[in-house]
Parts: sequence; structure tokens; C-alpha cells
Amino acid sequence: MSRRYQLKTAAPPARALNYEGLLNDQQIAVVEAGNGPILVIAGAGSGKTRTLTWRVARLVADGVAPEAILLLTFTNKAAREMLKRVEEVCRVDTRRIAGGTFHHVAHEVLREHGAELGYQRGYSILDREDSRDVMTAAIADCGLAVGARRFPKADVLIDLVSMAVNTQTPLADVLADRRPQFAPLTDDVLRVARRYAERKHAMNAMDFDDLLLNWKILLAEREPVRRALAERWRHVLVDEYQDTNRLQGDVVDLIAAEHRNLCVVGDDAQSIYSFRGAHFENILEFEKRYPDARRFDLTINYRSTPQILELANVSIAGNLRQFEKLLSAVRRDGTLPALVPCRDVPQQAAFVAQRVLELRDEGIPLPEIAVLYRAHHHSMEIQFELARRGIPFVVRSGVRFFEAAHVKDVLAHLRFARNPGDELALKRCLKITRGVGTATAEAVWSAFAVRRGRGQGTVDELLAPDVASQVPAKGRAGYTRLAQLLRKLARKPTSELPGEAIEEVLANGYEEYLRAEFLNADSRIEDVEQLAQYARGYEDTEAFLSEIALLTELSAETVSEGGEPDEKMILSSVHQAKGLEWRAVFVVWLADGRFPSAQALKDLQGEEEERRLFYVACTRAKDELYLTYPVVAAPRDRERVVMKASRFLEELPAEPELFERWQLDDPGVAAPSLGAPPATPSLPRDPRVVPALFGAPADDEDASGGGEPGAGGGVPF
Repeated sequence: MSRRYQLKTAAPPARALNYEGLLNDQQIAVVEAGNGPILVIAGAGSGKTRTLTWRVARLVADGVAPEAILLLTFTNKAAREMLKRVEEVCRVDTRRIAGGTFHHVAHEVLREHGAELGYQRGYSILDREDSRDVMTAAIADCGLAVGARRFPKADVLIDLVSMAVNTQTPLADVLADRRPQFAPLTDDVLRVARRYAERKHAMNAMDFDDLLLNWKILLAEREPVRRALAERWRHVLVDEYQDTNRLQGDVVDLIAAEHRNLCVVGDDAQSIYSFRGAHFENILEFEKRYPDARRFDLTINYRSTPQILELANVSIAGNLRQFEKLLSAVRRDGTLPALVPCRDVPQQAAFVAQRVLELRDEGIPLPEIAVLYRAHHHSMEIQFELARRGIPFVVRSGVRFFEAAHVKDVLAHLRFARNPGDELALKRCLKITRGVGTATAEAVWSAFAVRRGRGQGTVDELLAPDVASQVPAKGRAGYTRLAQLLRKLARKPTSELPGEAIEEVLANGYEEYLRAEFLNADSRIEDVEQLAQYARGYEDTEAFLSEIALLTELSAETVSEGGEPDEKMILSSVHQAKGLEWRAVFVVWLADGRFPSAQALKDLQGEEEERRLFYVACTRAKDELYLTYPVVAAPRDRERVVMKASRFLEELPAEPELFERWQLDDPGVAAPSLGAPPATPSLPRDPRVVPALFGAPADDEDASGGGEPGAGGGVPF
């Protein structure tokens, strides 16, 4: 005879938590708020993580079983750090709290309930490479791997399907909006997407998006599962709520629908990820979905000086769709932010580099200095200037500009046109040509090298019969186009005009290649266009390529000589910088059409997100903030383009005084280097102290210058 005995979870003993000196009154109000829906609007630098941590601790201290708490964050590291602090405060085993990213929690749910959707125990999770292989096989299954019309590559299709799933938008609509050039292929794309879902399910596998989608399907269509999870998690807390997408928002609402003990923390003013699918309305319309919700504002900022916060407050006030709030500083007064119009792009780079060296001499270490920008290519000239002066830096927004694959692709065309002996350059060009693979590239080079050995090694020899015949029929059209392009690049006048040569590469197949291969093609194309503008400043292609090679090597040497440098400053896009802070911040390229970007200005929503992006950039600074832009852009068609200051600068009122304007003089004095003393006397340390070099601040000047659930994921195709 056997008998079942049910163990019950012992509630932890109630403990009094001592907040004195640790939390302010606003934070305590959130921590001590009772049950029900709660919206916490946490301004930049206001201690939201500390507040959320103490709220979890308060729930446990008041007797809530740790198993009854679900904490959703955007990184597992954030969850671990919060739960570690809870454990220290409450002396409770926080491993019993369900905490982590949406995907992490979804995986745990599906391990328990995946059979409801037809998955067997021990299902696999596909990483990006696995997903690419499955998508490639799905394309082949549909007979679309080879065709007269370029079909989007597996990586592009994966990104499109992911966007459809996370925004809960039909794939056809995502295709029309994100990649309209593939609109004629919509039926084929949908067929491939369905086959991709079928293949995954047949493999008993899910990708990362399936984890969230299947979690939602369980909640929405399997009532016993929803009730079980709602009973398990009586309190749900969500961090960085402004960054949740529609799918994540739906999951949260479904979990909390019964008990409604939902606490979401975020800042609408820092919602900047719509391009990734973040759904601004999740936070903006929270009170509409939960009419009984209580709202708490955290507006006491511990990071920045009052002067920096005042400028940020005034700027974000220009947005109509927002929760109005004013950040107030705990810190003492500092210096006014500096608005620095620069003559042109090189002077902007020179100012940043010089001021960085001065700040370092004034006691601010390089890791506490950051340059922030709207787009990665905005850092190109600055990377050059930092390398020239031996200032070590790390790029958070991606690889260093000239190490980016698309930049190296374009430069390979110019290198081979200039030097037909450059085997690596030719092979790189061939491998991105449609219908040409690694083996064909090797065969072409071998045949071409034979001709070179006979003294016939000009670019023209690429079209010689014994060389061109190495290319299979499927690649001949692309190969011929490439050979003709390289011939043009090798002839005058294009051979001596590197800017025009880069534009020829983009116009003669490379833009088409980028749009077929990458979902972020627009950004890559902008990089190439910026590279072309930069190249126009050189008299000939040889000088341009030589300087890039030398500066790239010099940049590497600042890192590699003697090992890693003790310190490196930061270059980052604003998107990558969110959540971080530095003592001194430079925000560059603040010109209309650049920041805000021209594409984002097509509608009011886009403009308001760009203003939030500017707000995020400014509130990264703790002590010093520099806002810069070039008055004149690089020459285009041998004409100089006058830039208009960003509307985010022009809309700042004259009163109260929010910034001081710096006027730059350029006496032609050699700039100091980080590694060695300058040959000429150092430039004055602070333009505010020595106005003779930079000019006195001009106070009177204007600042302008669907599917079957259980049949493969229910993707909304």
C-alpha cells in the first residue's frame, strides 16, 4: 500500500525592510504599492533597477512565495543581478523566483507544456546558423535557390519572418514595408516561410521567435495552461517595458489577465527601438488597457548635472505623445552644455580628438569619454582622426568603419582596378557576384594569373575567353558586369576620382547585392555613400587607398603594441549607448537629415522617436556634454553643401540659457598626440578659459547654424 504526501512551500517569514538612506520617497512609493496594475515611468538615471529590485524584495519579505513571482528582463544578467540583491536583503533562495528574459522563461514553459503544440520533450533550439541552414533548405525545397530574378537570401528571409512574428503583422505587409523590391515575389516568399515552419516542426525544433510565439499560443488557446501559469505566477514584473514588442506585450497581458498583479517599469522618453519591432503603444496605452492602473513617476536623476538635465527636459517637451515629466538633479551645478558648430566634417573630427586629449589631461580617463552618433558612418572621420593622433578607442556600434565587410567589398573593387595583381581583392569581388562561388573565383584567378605571367595582366584580360570561360553559365551575366565595371574603374577619369569610383561600384550591382543580402541594407548603403563623400577629398585613388591602409594599420597598432592599452575611449551609436553613462559625451553630426535622419522625418511618429533618441544621447552625460555638427558637408560633384543645424538644436529656446556656443578658430597648429609630445607647443587646454583660440561664446547668436498552432508555429503568413 502506498500513500501520496504533498509537500507545501513554506512561506518565508515576514521581514521588515529598512529603506532609510537607500531609497527616495518616489522609489519607496513604488516599492510599497499594493496589488493591482502599476505603471512606473522611470526617467533616465532615476534608479529604476534599484526600485524594481526592492519591490521584489518587499513582496518576498511580506510573505509572497518566491515561486509566485515572475520577473521579466531584457538580459539574463540583469535578472541575476537583481535577484542576487534580493537574496542579500531577504536571505531567501531566489533560484525559486522565475526570472530572466522573455525567451528564457518561454523555454521553461515550453519544456513543460510543449506537447500541447505537438512538440516532443527535448526539442532543439535553433541558433542563427541553424536557422539559416533550415531556411536555405526551405528555399531549395520550393525550387527558388536559382532563378532569373534575384531571390532574397536566407538571412534576409529570417529577419523578415522574425519581424512578422514579433510585431504580429502579416508577412506580406512586412515585406511590402521593409523590402518593397521583393513585393513581386510575395507568393514565393510566403511559400518559403510556410515550408520553413514545417521543416522546423518536423525536426522537433524551434527558433528564438517560436519560443515567444508558442508561449503566446499556449496562453491564448490552451485555457488549462493559461490558468496553471496564472495560478503559479501571482505577481508579474517587467523591466524596460518601453522596449517590448507587440508579441511580448500580448504575452504579459495574457499572463496577468486573471490576477492583474502587474508592475511594468520603463521610460516612454527612451523608446527608440521601433526598427527592431518595439511597440511604443505598449507603454503609452497601458492605462487604457488597465483603467484601474496606478502610475508612479521616478524623476529624481542621480547621473547628470542640472544643466544637462534642463536641456534634455526642454528638448523632450517638444513631443506630443508622451507622459509629461521633468527630471530633477541630485547633483550640484556643473558647466553648461557646449554647442560647437564646425566648419566642416574634418574640423568636427579634429575638435573631438583635441578636446578628448584635453579632457584626459584634466583628469577624465578615456573610458569615461564617449562619442555618440545617429549612424555608424558618422564616426568615419572621427575614427581616422583618433587613429592619426594615437588615441585608442573601441567601437560599440559595430566593427571599426574600414573593417566592415561592405566597406571592404567596395574598396576591393578600387584596389584591383588600381593593382591587377591583387589576388585577394579580385577574389573578394568575385565571391559577391551572383552565380560565382569560391571554386569559380579560384579558377578565374588561376587563368588570369597565367596571362599575367605572360605580361598580359591588365584588367581587360578578365574578359579574355580562357579567363571568362572559367565561369559557369549561371554566373556569366554577373561576371561580365563585374569585369566591365572594373575596366571602367581602371580607366581615366574614374581611375583618378575615388569618390566617383565608389559611386560606380554602388550603382553597378553592389546596391542590388546589399538589398538582396541584408535587411539593414539602407544603413550599409549610407555607409558606402558616406565613404564616397569622404573619398572626394583626395586628389587620386592611390593616395586614398594608401591612407586608408596606413590609418587602419595605425589604428590597430594603438591596440596591439605592447598588448591592450590601459584605457580606450568609446565610439557608439546612440541606440547601442542606451543604459550606459560617461562623464563626458560628444553628440556629433547634429544636422537635419543626419540627426534626425531624413528617413525618420517622413511622419510625426518618426520625428518624435528621433527626438527621444536625442534625449537618450544627452542623458548619457554625467558632467560634460558637447553638441557638434558640420556647417558644410564634404564636396559632392565638386560642390559644397551647407548643412542646417538639427531641429533639435534650433527648437531650443534662447531663454533660459541652455548651452553656450563655442566658435572654433583653426590656427593650423599641429595637434598633440597621446603617445608622444607634440613638436609644437600644445594647444590651450580649455576653450572656455582661452577664448583667443576658439573665440568667445556668442551669447546673441541663434543656435541654428497566422498558421495552425501545433503545425509549425502559427506564423502570421
